[in-house]
Amino acid sequence: MTSSALPVPPEADRMLAPDLLEGAQTIELTPEECDIAYWLRAVPQGTLRGDPMGRTAGVSVPAHMKEGGPLRQAVMQELAFRSMAEEKAARALTRLVAYAPDLTGMDFFTTQLMDEARHAYAFRGHLLELDVPESELAATMEELAGADREAVLTPLEEFGLDVMETGRDYIGGVVTLTVLVEGVLAPTAELSERKWRPFDPAAAEIERAAGIDEIRHLSVGSTIVRRHLRAHPEEAGRLAELLERGTRLWERLPVAELTHRRELLYQQGMEQYGDLVGDYELWPGRRLLDTTAEERMATAAEWARRTQRSRLAYMGLVG
Repeated sequence: MTSSALPVPPEADRMLAPDLLEGAQTIELTPEECDIAYWLRAVPQGTLRGDPMGRTAGVSVPAHMKEGGPLRQAVMQELAFRSMAEEKAARALTRLVAYAPDLTGMDFFTTQLMDEARHAYAFRGHLLELDVPESELAATMEELAGADREAVLTPLEEFGLDVMETGRDYIGGVVTLTVLVEGVLAPTAELSERKWRPFDPAAAEIERAAGIDEIRHLSVGSTIVRRHLRAHPEEAGRLAELLERGTRLWERLPVAELTHRRELLYQQGMEQYGDLVGDYELWPGRRLLDTTAEERMATAAEWARRTQRSRLAYMGLVG
């Protein structure tokens, strides 16, 4: 066990941690390292620094984000959907906590459950900061993203729960969550942080704090699968087939359509408030103002492929 008197690990420090794209591909962590004592030290004291939203003191919501229009609508649709996704992840994680074959796995996935629940809370909280009345929050979220939840998140949830609840397939659940959910959505979250920074720095900081958590989730999940396959190489075929089924499901879901819809709203808002952006670069050498909805989507998709390839190779599921 670790001591809470130790300093905050750099990968969990909001000021020192790498971005999500880099960290998801390079950082190696184990469930023994990331135990409950680690979480109590690293997350409240490092990633959040006392703020449950994961924000720096003094960072507020700009007035233009509270004005009706495509930019506000884009961030509201995005965060409502993200909150619903994180809520479903938290509920699914109860199975991994229950089925973990050892205490290190149980402890780690308990901390991840708390992370995902906090992310859902923070994304909902930003909707309140955008002047959604609390009494209308649930109805507003349903209007913003309810149809997308049913079209995308519910089929994914059903797939994951079927994997975990059929024979209490713990390692199948870890693979599903790490590769098919976290590994696909993480690069999209990285793009979200970058694109909102010049318009809504509060939203970007919430995304940054969530991204630091996701690096840990991807890394530890990959380590658990890697160890399992080294101890049980005969499982490689079964887990590869599971990934193939999950990938086929992803390809049938209308993810591109809903993402394109939001990116078009963002594009309209960017054109409206372009004077706030200047020469800000979305990635090195590419000004945000020069990007299109299609280019941003294609870049995030390439980031997702790169992240998946890196993690699958680390686990021993490819090449």
